[in-house]
Amino acid sequence: MLAIPAFRRFWVGLGLSSLGDWAGLLALTALANSLAGGGYADRSFAIAGVLFLRVLPALVIGPLGGYLADLLDRRVTLVVGSFLRAAIFASIALVGTLPWLLVATVLVEIVNLVWLPTKDATVPNLVPRARLEAANRLVLTTTYGAALPSAVLFAGLSVLGDALHSTAGWPAESPALLTMYAVAAAFAASGALFAGLVGAIPAGAAIPPEDRVGVLRGVLDGWTYVASTPLVRGLVLGIVGAFAAGGVVIALARVFVADLGAGDPGYGVLFGAVFAGLGAGMWRGPRLLGGVTRRRLFGLALVAAGVVLLTLSLVGDMVLAAALSVALGFCAGVAWVTGYTILGLEVEDSLRGRTFGFVQSLVRLVLALVLAVAPLLAGLVGAHRWRLNDEMALTYGGTQLTFLVAALLTMTAGVASFRQMNDRPGVSMIAELRQSRSARGAYAPRGVFVALEGGEGVGKSTQARLLAEWLTERGYEAVLTHEPGDTEVGAALRRIVLDPATGELSPRTEALLYAADKAEHVARVVRPALDRGAVVITDRYVDSTLAYQGAGRDLAVEEVEPVARWATTDLRPHVTVLLDLPAEVGLSRVVGPDRIEQEPVEFHERVRQSFRTLAAADPEHYLVVEASGAPADVARLVRARVEPLLPQALRVTPTP
Repeated sequence: MLAIPAFRRFWVGLGLSSLGDWAGLLALTALANSLAGGGYADRSFAIAGVLFLRVLPALVIGPLGGYLADLLDRRVTLVVGSFLRAAIFASIALVGTLPWLLVATVLVEIVNLVWLPTKDATVPNLVPRARLEAANRLVLTTTYGAALPSAVLFAGLSVLGDALHSTAGWPAESPALLTMYAVAAAFAASGALFAGLVGAIPAGAAIPPEDRVGVLRGVLDGWTYVASTPLVRGLVLGIVGAFAAGGVVIALARVFVADLGAGDPGYGVLFGAVFAGLGAGMWRGPRLLGGVTRRRLFGLALVAAGVVLLTLSLVGDMVLAAALSVALGFCAGVAWVTGYTILGLEVEDSLRGRTFGFVQSLVRLVLALVLAVAPLLAGLVGAHRWRLNDEMALTYGGTQLTFLVAALLTMTAGVASFRQMNDRPGVSMIAELRQSRSARGAYAPRGVFVALEGGEGVGKSTQARLLAEWLTERGYEAVLTHEPGDTEVGAALRRIVLDPATGELSPRTEALLYAADKAEHVARVVRPALDRGAVVITDRYVDSTLAYQGAGRDLAVEEVEPVARWATTDLRPHVTVLLDLPAEVGLSRVVGPDRIEQEPVEFHERVRQSFRTLAAADPEHYLVVEASGAPADVARLVRARVEPLLPQALRVTPTP
């Protein structure tokens, strides 16, 4: 991801901004504590006021921020928002009064209401679609991972501030003032970096001029879109559920560890465990179940989070509680990064800011409610002890009961999200999980791999040639290849499997011959070209084996696929272009049919439906094109899908 210059600049700017945001929170609460006076209650109220005011703007005017993120130029918003926050934090240090600190806290959050959804909506504009999940993992890990270096920065500057105060009498009010200036500098530096993204982020508003309406109507349109779109509705429900589950643990962690006899050290361990799991889930989670589609993985992660929380409500051991907290954070992290990736892929650009703004506002609202209601519910229930006999007693308190209620609600949200977003109806989750353990698809980190698939007579060879010519004109090395037969071994195998004189072959023999061709093809042609940074365009690949030898010959796909994946070392195309035509139409274009083309229409219709099923199961890596159109029109659609992947390829000659 960091090889993409625009994204690298954006990521560094985001890192500085996140560093400033977390360090700013620490500095605000520390300075509020210093400015409030000597009374314990005054200091407590001042810190509580800062925390409350950070949430209040999102609850009152949050949806407006998402609308402005779509209405304003996104690069300008990122730049201006960063410099505004720099100025506000610098003013807090210069003014040095508690009232202005509270006002400035509100102003910073108002800027964030527009800046944050703009940031999230910008990521899909900077990276290829196939790399959006990786980009989101990096963005979210940086955003939340910045909390640790921010704490180190705050601690170091606080020590320096104390030393300066004791030796030179500055800063007079609080050592936290030094952090305020550092935060302002971090935001200003991030703004300067975002200013350099000219051309990388589309200029102007994301909302087309003909679609612009009044502010209230624009906000309502965003809400209506979320409410009326099953996919987005399921995502919002799930993301809120994931944060609610984590919020319950954070809200009750201190009381829970006291029940376990762990005290403040246990509280710190449990708090850190949740965030450690959250980071691990965001970074690594989606890769563990590569064979499960994102939409199903999202609901599965939520249900798993509910199961972990349910288990947590039943334990009475601190070590086990810490391990379960890591698992809970991991599941929530998987749901969070998966949900953000789906939103970036599925929501159109003109609505993306409002959607992210709505999600962020709703998350803050739910977190505020959870942080308020969870301790209240736990306190109302209290602790209860049941003596089972003279030697055994069972203690169960309001904290555990609240965990139990939250677990049931989280599992309900997960099931509801799964049902609304299920993109593989009829395929059991157990079967998909079993498949995911063996489906560790490998995507080449260098070069671009494009496969053209489809039935007979759909025009794969024509589109492969047109794509190769276009890539060559743009200065890329385009390797045009095909299966079977593009190696010496493959040519011999091709004569066997396609020559009508061969006669009838056992379906298993046919499948193994095709697998042998694929093994030689990948080893001799595809892998070396990708390693050079070329764009490899293959006419047929593994999907043809699954469709022809699986569905066509009635072999079990779960038997055919492992053989084909093993033969190709599980190398997957970055994008598969499926050219779709009714079987009868495609066969009418064939001249001099080979052994496979001579099969009846029913055979080829089964093949076609198998291709369509494969594409529907993984829409991120497929482009389905109606192949009855003019070749030039089809070629334009193919080029538009391949072009965002080209930063991975090596340009060998300058663009004319």
